[in-house]
Formats: sequence, structure tokens, C-alpha cells
Amino acid sequence: MNSFKSASAAPISRRIAAGLAALAFAGLAPLVQAPAQSLQVPNPAVPTAQSFQGSVPTGEATAQPIDLSLDDAIQRGLRNNLGVILSGTLTESARGARLTEMQALLPSVDFKAQENLAQVDLPAEGLRIPGFPKVIGPFGYTDVRASLTWSLFDVASMRNYLAAKHNFTAAQLTAEDARDLVVLTVGNAYLLVLADETQVASTEAQVDTSKVSLDQAVANHQAGTAPLLDELRARVDYQSQQQQLIVARNSLEKDKLALARTIGLPLAQVFNLSDKAPYAAFDQIDVDAAIREAHANRKDLAAALEQTKAAELQRQAAAADRLPTFTFNGDYGDIGVNLANSHGTGDASGAISVPLFKEFALRGEAQTAQAQLDVARAQSSDKGAQVDADVRDALLDIQSAQKLVEVAQSSVSLATEELKEAQQRYAAGVSDNLGVSQAQQSVAQANNQYVASLYRHNVAKLSLARALGAGASYKNYLGGK
Repeated sequence: MNSFKSASAAPISRRIAAGLAALAFAGLAPLVQAPAQSLQVPNPAVPTAQSFQGSVPTGEATAQPIDLSLDDAIQRGLRNNLGVILSGTLTESARGARLTEMQALLPSVDFKAQENLAQVDLPAEGLRIPGFPKVIGPFGYTDVRASLTWSLFDVASMRNYLAAKHNFTAAQLTAEDARDLVVLTVGNAYLLVLADETQVASTEAQVDTSKVSLDQAVANHQAGTAPLLDELRARVDYQSQQQQLIVARNSLEKDKLALARTIGLPLAQVFNLSDKAPYAAFDQIDVDAAIREAHANRKDLAAALEQTKAAELQRQAAAADRLPTFTFNGDYGDIGVNLANSHGTGDASGAISVPLFKEFALRGEAQTAQAQLDVARAQSSDKGAQVDADVRDALLDIQSAQKLVEVAQSSVSLATEELKEAQQRYAAGVSDNLGVSQAQQSVAQANNQYVASLYRHNVAKLSLARALGAGASYKNYLGGK
């Protein structure tokens, strides 16, 4: 039996694949919290688990099939997967929010050039003086001026800027975490296609075996050494295997489409998987050490901590709205009939602003910021527990799947031996072909269990790499450690 090769009576249950994918993305929710209301920044689409099943296709399909290795598939996914792309947009959005808050701390300099032409009706303005001209003008002047506004003391703006910095760091960490999720998503899809290929090959072999049994039953019946029942039973078994082959091939093609969707490969492109996933027992590791490693390396946990720091600063900014602010304003420019006949003018002023009666607004902002802080702290605490659970779940899945693989391997050997024995007994005329039919079903069931358990084992190792924050080192886990 080669690497990932085995016999199988039916495709891997779609419920198994869906269940493993759901466990892999448990607790994902939105990868990044929406920016605080105080930042007033539009929030683009937030990537979810479903986003990682899609991609932005690149390139054109060719008539020549291509060989696709697991590493090639993952690299394509890291470039084209929709989850990674959306995570990049969140990073840019957070960068923009940080720059916006920074501007509130820096001087704002504006330039304005204007040409004025006016004519004034004095009586219309209320000046009705006998003997004084009723209309003045037309007259005009040119004004070229630069103005400066600088908030010299504003605690709230400073803390909002620091909060924006933490949100930006959280977005960067989330983008890095998205790459680990792509490794898990693409790896899962790749392994599922490998399992489907194994099932197709195995079912084809079972069809051939059933055809041999059918031919033997037909020959025995025609020779008068076996009843018609044997031929009918063999024919039913043969047609049942043909039906399972149709289902297995359909499952393979659909899962290849799903793999192409995750990596941005044109759906019309024909490809073959060049890597296999042999069984490799996973060495036992220290659970406590693994959890410490996960807490040190998981980017989504680090992002949650950064978001909590940002919420704390936003709460402090809401409290600082009660403090006075000091603003400097000044301008300087040339004004005159024209630029050749002008002179410089300017002014400077400082202003202190103190909120006197904004109690309800200030309390409302403080309560909103406190609620956001409470949510961030709760989510951060939950994320820490989720990291622990991810590591423990992955290790339990590995141990369980490893035992299932070992039992399934033994079952395959026993069922194959049983089939040989039944075929020999039937060929010798010692028994009818009922035993052959039952043995063929046992072989199909044993191989189906083997393929499913091997798929579970490899996906569990990928999940452990993701749980430890070591998605980039997936090869160390998939091949055993």
C-alpha cells in the first residue's frame, strides 16, 4: 500500500471534512474588531472563516495539466486567498486611522490666495449721512496668506493616537495570523483531494475484483456447479461497486474545485497533485510546554491583547475630554491693491477651551468607552482560553486518529486475508459466493475507515501547527515530529 494509497468502498464522508473544518476555525469570529467610534473610520469587510474558502483567481487556464505540490498550493493561497487579501485591507484601514489621529497632534498649515473686488451700498448698510457718497467702489485688493493651527495641549487626542497605534499593531498581527489560517485551509483541502484520489483508485480496484468474482460465478453457473443465486449476488456486488466509483469520482472533482477556489487557480485548469501524505506517527510532546509556545507565538492572541490596550487608552481619552485644551492660531501674508503694492500683515492668538456644561455627553462617551473596554477584556481572556483549547484539541485529535490509523491498518490486512480465503473456498467449490460478497464488503469498509482516519490524523497535525502559531513550519508537523 503506497503512502496515502488504500482501498475504499465509498468517499470520505462530507460530514467528516465539514466537521474538521468547523473545529479548525472554531472561535475565529471577526478577525479584527471594528475601529472605535471615536476614530470615525469606515470598516471594510472583515474576513471570516468563509472568506478563507474563496480567492481572487489569477492567470489563465491552459490545456496542459499542471503538477501541484502542497507547497505550491500553499504559496498560491498566501498570494490569492480572499482571507489574506481582506486582512491586508484591514491593515491599511488601521494605518489610515493612525495617521488621522496623528494629525490632531501636529500643526496644521494652510495656504490661501484670494483676489477681492467689491462695491458697497452705504444706505443699504445703514449709513445714511447727508452729503456722503451713497456708493463706494468698486475697489479691490489681493491677499496671499498662510495660516497655522496647532493644538499644543490636548490629552484626549494624544491618547486616541496611542490607541490607534495599538489598533494598527493588532491589524498587522491579524494579517500574520491570516497566513497561518491559509496554511490550514489549503492543507486541509489538499489532503482531502489526496484522500479522494485514494478512494477512486481503491474503488477501481474493487470494481476489478468484483468483475473477477462475477465472471467466476457466471462460469460456474453455466457449468452447472453453482446456482443462479451466486451469479445474481455477484452481479449486484459488481454494480454496487460501479455506483460507488461514480460517487467517488464526483467527490474528487468537486473537492479539486474547492482546492482551486482557495488558492486562486482558474477553475478550468486541470491539475494533478504531486505530493502524497504518508502516515508518520507523531511523537508525544509536553502539553504545558506546547501551551506556553502557543501563548508566545499565536498572532491572534497578541492582536487581542493589543486591542485591549487600545480600548484602555480610548477609555482614558474619554475621561480626558474633561480637561482643558490649549490651541495656538496664527497667520501671516501680504495684502494690498496688488502684489507689487502690498505689505505684510499677521496675527497670533492662543485659546484655552474648557468644557463647562457637557456632562451628559461626557458621561455618555465614558460609558461607551468603558463598555468597549469590558468587551475587549472579555474577548482577550476568552482568546487565551481558546488558544489552550486549540492545543489540547489538536493533541487529542492526533492521539485518537493515530490509534484509529493503527487499528484500521490491521483491519485492512485482516479483511484482505479474509477475502482471499473466501475466494479460494469458492473456487474450490467448498462454499457459495456469499462469503466472497461479505468479505468484499469488509474490505471496502476497512479501507474506507483507513482513509478517513489517515485524513483525520494529517489534518489534526496541521491544526496543531496552527494552534501553536507555527503554520509556516507545517512540514515539520505533517511529516511527524
